[in-house]
Amino acid sequence: MSEGSNTEEKTTEPEVKKTPIDKMQGHRERMTRTGVACFMGLATGIISYIVIGDPTSPTGEPRSILGLLLLLAGIVFQKHVLIVMRIDYSKLGGKDWFYQGFMAFAFWFISWTILLTL
Repeated sequence: MSEGSNTEEKTTEPEVKKTPIDKMQGHRERMTRTGVACFMGLATGIISYIVIGDPTSPTGEPRSILGLLLLLAGIVFQKHVLIVMRIDYSKLGGKDWFYQGFMAFAFWFISWTILLTL
């Protein structure tokens, strides 16, 4: 047997260098997605405060879970906002959606906490 038959040829795709315009469009799209996540988090925080008010009020009804449900609705609604803004969401992976959800959670938590301390 010859040694040539034992080696495997690795097929690699040639690297496609992005033009500055492609880089700028990608950056703009990522910034827009981050802005949508931050806005949705802020909006759900404000809605949580308006709908629930102070979740520790002595009414005897546990209403704080409603805030989490509003947050989850805001995270899911981001997909529809991205569709309206004509951003291709199909190429987003699990890590990207985790980032979108975390940014929405962070802004929801901060905005609702600030409103509760007023």
